[in-house]
Amino acid sequence: MTAQIINGKEIAALMKLEISAQVEEIKKNFQITPCLAVILVGKDPASEVYVSNKEKAAHAVGMNSIQIKMAADISEDDLVTKIIELNEDKKVHGILVQLPLPKHINTKKIIHTINPKKDVDGFNVINVGKLSTGEIDGEEKALIPCTPLGCIHLLKSVKGKNLAGLKTLVIGSSNIVGRPLARLLMLESCTVTIANRSTKDLKFECLQADVVISAAGVPDLIKSDMVKKDAVVIDVGINRITTSDGKTKLVGDVDFESVKNVASAVTPVPGGVGPMTIAYLLQNTLDCCLKLIK
Repeated sequence: MTAQIINGKEIAALMKLEISAQVEEIKKNFQITPCLAVILVGKDPASEVYVSNKEKAAHAVGMNSIQIKMAADISEDDLVTKIIELNEDKKVHGILVQLPLPKHINTKKIIHTINPKKDVDGFNVINVGKLSTGEIDGEEKALIPCTPLGCIHLLKSVKGKNLAGLKTLVIGSSNIVGRPLARLLMLESCTVTIANRSTKDLKFECLQADVVISAAGVPDLIKSDMVKKDAVVIDVGINRITTSDGKTKLVGDVDFESVKNVASAVTPVPGGVGPMTIAYLLQNTLDCCLKLIK
């Protein structure tokens, strides 16, 4: 029996419809348009594509989007000054600095300069701390990184709202995906294991898990013999590889064609986690705007 394909594109489209309706209500009732500001430093082709996609998505739900392009050799002080300017701009509700930044700029300093209440990536130490202590409800709740939120949404789409007791394996321990995702799963009362490049027997760890979520950035890392029958597999990896005919294509961390014959449900790449990341960026921007109104 072939696994259910978890269609992140369709689920994200439904989210965007709801967000669009809320944006229209805010415009009508408060004469405010939620606004996302994205800063792009340098001319990295992949980053330019990501920023363009974010801008298009914001406009599609009726939000304003400001794209600020800066030269690769901009000084750290000038970048900090620009972020402070956006922090103080009442018409801007969400701020995102596209990563990676040039090597001469201290990424931590830049992230920590962003107002935590406008930190739609959820990377500022204040939001990281709130997530770590479980402050994910109420008016002063944490802003949570978008990709982990998308993963939890996709998992609940096949396992239901109650995830308690599931054995979950998170492969990758970055601040962007692995660590916040593990914390979210813990808050859902899952039993969580985190694996990384130093894990001695990854296959063994995978075979214990009801849910495998891979964010390792290694093409086809997860094979069918590493997945327990009827487990759910969520693939966060985005890897560009060259095929035998010299062309390039995007693949995930999961050997999709073989794993779909073992798992109960699996996300594709592209079309799985990626669209959900964009949808939650819009949701976080909307939440920032709603906080301001309240």
